[in-house]
Amino acid sequence: MTFALIIAAIGLLALSGVPGFFMPSAGGWGQRLAFFLVALGSLSGLIGVGLFFVQAENVIHLFYWPAAGNALLQIDALSAFFTVPILLVGTLGSLFGLGYWPQPKKPDSASKLQFFWGTLLAGMLLLVISKHALAFLLGWEVMALSAFFLITAEDEHEECRRSGFIYLVATHCGTLILFGMFALWRHAGGSFVFQPLADGVASPLLVNIIFFMAFVGFGLKAGIMPLHFWLPGAHANAPSHVSALLSGVMLKMGIYGLIRMLSLLPLPPALWGWLILLAGIASGLLGVIFALAQHDLKRLLAYHSVENIGIILLGLGLAMLGRSNARPEWIILGLAGALLHVLNHSIFKSLLFMGAGSVLHATHTRQIDQLGGLARRMPLSAAFFLVGAVAICGLPPLNGFISELFIYLGLFRTFLSSADTGLIALVAAPVLAMIGALAVACFVKVYGAVFLGEPRGSAPSSAHEVAKTMLLPMLVLTILCLVIGLAPVLLVSGLERTVAAWLPTTSAFKLTALLPFSGVASLSLVIIGAFALIVFLLLLPKFALIKKVGTWDCGYANPQARMQYTASSFAQSLVGLFAWVLKPRTRGSLVQGLLPEEQTLHTHVDEIVLDRVLLPEFRQVKKIFRWFYRFQQGQTHFYVLYIIVAVMIMMLTLVPIKRLLLSFF
Repeated sequence: MTFALIIAAIGLLALSGVPGFFMPSAGGWGQRLAFFLVALGSLSGLIGVGLFFVQAENVIHLFYWPAAGNALLQIDALSAFFTVPILLVGTLGSLFGLGYWPQPKKPDSASKLQFFWGTLLAGMLLLVISKHALAFLLGWEVMALSAFFLITAEDEHEECRRSGFIYLVATHCGTLILFGMFALWRHAGGSFVFQPLADGVASPLLVNIIFFMAFVGFGLKAGIMPLHFWLPGAHANAPSHVSALLSGVMLKMGIYGLIRMLSLLPLPPALWGWLILLAGIASGLLGVIFALAQHDLKRLLAYHSVENIGIILLGLGLAMLGRSNARPEWIILGLAGALLHVLNHSIFKSLLFMGAGSVLHATHTRQIDQLGGLARRMPLSAAFFLVGAVAICGLPPLNGFISELFIYLGLFRTFLSSADTGLIALVAAPVLAMIGALAVACFVKVYGAVFLGEPRGSAPSSAHEVAKTMLLPMLVLTILCLVIGLAPVLLVSGLERTVAAWLPTTSAFKLTALLPFSGVASLSLVIIGAFALIVFLLLLPKFALIKKVGTWDCGYANPQARMQYTASSFAQSLVGLFAWVLKPRTRGSLVQGLLPEEQTLHTHVDEIVLDRVLLPEFRQVKKIFRWFYRFQQGQTHFYVLYIIVAVMIMMLTLVPIKRLLLSFF
């Protein structure tokens, strides 16, 4: 029953956008039908996942595939866990799209978008339930191509096309690496089926090569620094609900693939854990630092995706070091924290991208310095965005705090275990705290500049609250942030079973014995009570009819937008602190003198990998091969000549030249 429900979900999702091609776009019924099929498919899949967690055994299905014999699909706790954010965000994002990307107003792109939305969800579902390399790669490629067409939904804009093609090149480079990895896997284990590789079956060198290829191939999809170069542009230029799906869910398919392969490889050396841990440190720190310097709201959120992938890798690296050092408590805390952060990030990052989409829909700009005062005009969107901002900063009482707490406790246990392993906590724990502090600074900048203060320019003045179809998904995600933060014990059983699916030896350890859930819940309730008390005291003068009287205002009687901090000026001190890595470029001059003239100042931070390394190198290669352009004349008879020459050269290779020479001499 479980398997049938999930297969039905894949079928419904894959076909959800097909009716829209045959229905008139004027009424938007094709888009509504697509949402209905997505919701129906997601409901089917979620019921299947619920039934799976009720029963005790994994569900395996074999079917005949001429290319590979008996291929397998399997639903275990790990695949079931990753299925939840796919279906949850997929449904809520489709509902958000009804108001954000209405088919009557966007007839050219809406049908394409809703079709590839369904195929993207279907490809990810097939990917997570595959237990054979060919089925996995089929789902992987469907996911990759569907995401490309979603990113380039507005292909009339050059920036969208550019971002889409950079993503396409990056994802297929990763796919080629995975092809090589699975070929080596077949050579090592004798099968394309995902089954644990026994100790001694393959040489240590081959196992290390498989690991590094998996790390790079899946890391390109996950956006691990420095393999993230495609991510900021793609997430910034895609439609906002597509950005929510890409950031909240699709990035995690890279994490899923890495976790799955690590569960199949033999006992890892400590080097693997340290590599993952250091990649997490680099991604987390550099991701949040580059986010601080952004002027584009969605591009800022994209860099925070890199940051949160880094946090997930910190937990996964801790789990791998736990395997290397035979420390089950490190494994369960590290991996449970990583998995819970996968789920939490899919919730609060989708909420933030939808909030950014609401801002863009209402103001038609993503530039933070052109916004302001939107909390008055969009109070619900502002409240939902605030919840997502607090959650992503890892502050109680919301869900981001819980998953980071798991990782913190795991890191502290390494410090308490012995002096030799304490280096793990000394390296990673301060970094995780610094990531959280910089994230708070970044979102204080964002929320203050976008929603508080006075409007800057004409864009915010015409803003209004968005449609209910856009508010409802944000409300659901807000409630989930609160529920997981207040009652994380609801997820304990599923997390324990998922960790046990990754490494069965951890099944004897319980999260409830390692984490004081009652204390966490009490702390959350205290914080909520204190917040409610502060709000009540702020509102009390209104009920007490206390008259407000103005005091000496030091010339601040008529505040204007030009008198307040911009987002750029607010973050200037931190950007200057990290100028050694950001390398900001400034155009304009600072205000000088007692009676200064009007000045303009613009700052820009290049992408650290794409703009500073890859594009300059490709331009240099293009310059080197510029001489080859002389053969590209654009005239048919030249190309016919090239073909004739090529055929003659190939025919000459068949001539027995050596035998002819011997016959003459």
